[in-house]
Amino acid sequence: MRISELKRILWVIGGSVSLIIGLIGIIVPPLLPTTPLVILAGFCFGKSSPALHHWLVTNRYFGRYIADYQTGKGVPIRIKLFAVLIVWTSILFTLTVIPLFYVKIFMICVALFVTIFIFTSPLLKKKEPTT
Repeated sequence: MRISELKRILWVIGGSVSLIIGLIGIIVPPLLPTTPLVILAGFCFGKSSPALHHWLVTNRYFGRYIADYQTGKGVPIRIKLFAVLIVWTSILFTLTVIPLFYVKIFMICVALFVTIFIFTSPLLKKKEPTT
C-alpha cells in the first residue's frame, strides 16, 4: 500500500468518525456540538474522497453548514458559543479527574487554541431583508 493510499484511508476514517459523532450530537445535543464535527467531516472528505465530500455538501441536513463555512460565509454565533462552552466544560471536568500537572497544562493549551480558532473563523451574518 502506498503512502498516498494510506493517507486517503485515514482521511476517510477521520471524516467518518467525525460525522458519526456529529450525528450522535443530534440525539444528545447538550454533549456534542454537531456543526463543528460535520464541518470537520467535510474537511476530511475534501482531502480524501470527492464523492463523499459532494454527498455531504449536497446533503439536505448538513450541506448548508458546510457550504457556508467553505465559501467563507462562516458559522452562526450560536454554534460558536455552544462549541466553546462544550470545549471548556469538557476540559474543566477532565482537569478534575486527571492528576498529572503537565497533562492539565496541555489540555488548557488545546482548549485555548480551539477557542481562538473558533472565534477567529468567519461569523455567519444574518441576511438583510431586501426591499
